[in-house]
This record gives sequence, C-alpha cells and structure tokens, in this order.
Amino acid sequence: MRVISGIYKRRRFDVPHTFKARPTTDFAKENLFNVLSNLIDFEEGVHALDLFAGTGSISIELVSRGCEQVISVEKDRDHYAFICKIMQEVKTDKCLPIRGDVFKFVRSCHEQFDFIFADPPYELAGLETLPDLIFEQQLLKPDGLFVLEHGKKNDFEANPHFMERRVYGSVNFSLFRP
Repeated sequence: MRVISGIYKRRRFDVPHTFKARPTTDFAKENLFNVLSNLIDFEEGVHALDLFAGTGSISIELVSRGCEQVISVEKDRDHYAFICKIMQEVKTDKCLPIRGDVFKFVRSCHEQFDFIFADPPYELAGLETLPDLIFEQQLLKPDGLFVLEHGKKNDFEANPHFMERRVYGSVNFSLFRP
C-alpha cells in the first residue's frame, strides 16, 4: 500500500498477507483523488470520516493531503491495530481510529463531516442502505461529499443525493452531495 500524494507521498506500508481486507487499488485511489482534488481542498480544515477503513489506505492518504481530522472506523481487531500502527509510524495525531461496527457508529454519531468515504465489502448485507443512512443521520456538512466504493452490480443513480459514478477497472465509486 502506498501513499499517492501529500506529506507522506511515496511512503509504502506492508499490509500483512493474512488480512481479509480488499484495499482500494492504487490505480483507483489515484484516479479518485484526481477527481476529488477538483471538488475539495483537503488543506482547508477538512474533517473526514473513513468507514470500513480496512488497511487505512484512504485514512493515511487523507492525513497526507492535509485533512485537519480523520476518523477511521474499522470493526476487525487486526485491521484496527494496523491503522493505529501506521498513524504511530508517521507520528500524526490527525487520525482517530475507532474500532467498531460502522452501522452502529453512523447511527450514534453527532458530528458532521466535509468528506465521508466508505469502502464496505462488496457483498455486505445493507450496503445499499448506506447513502440513505448517511443523509438521514445528517453526517455531511451542507457542502460535503460522500463517496461510496462498491461493485458493479450496485446502482445508486435513483438516489436523490447521487451526483456521479466513476469506474476504474472493477472498482466503482458513487459520489453523493446533500
């Protein structure tokens, strides 16, 4: 796993082979952040939420690009520990890893974010409910952006908050705004 841009650009972190997580590919991540850089200035005090954080690839990318705060929610004990280890290695206090269930976190969260990224397992039961849950809980600031990574079988174009869909190989990103 490598950091694409920012203060940790080109840093690599070895993900243990035992991990079940499917990290966002470098190709897809780089293309997504090219799009996002035209929509968000990450150095302007951005508060971000990384759901289903997995290896922490998106979290470290957000910290590297200048986010003020990143909350990373990950249920798996080993993945959570890996995210904590990465953040300790780069000596940052900009990331707050939380070990817990994403759906419970979203339902109980009272903060609002400039940017939310979710990369659930593609076969996760309830994946299709995530956009509605994010907006029902009002987790995005009025000019915020929510990006959901998903497989090709999911289609969110009928969602009233849907903005656009980007496809990079087998990786699909749906973008939503309030």
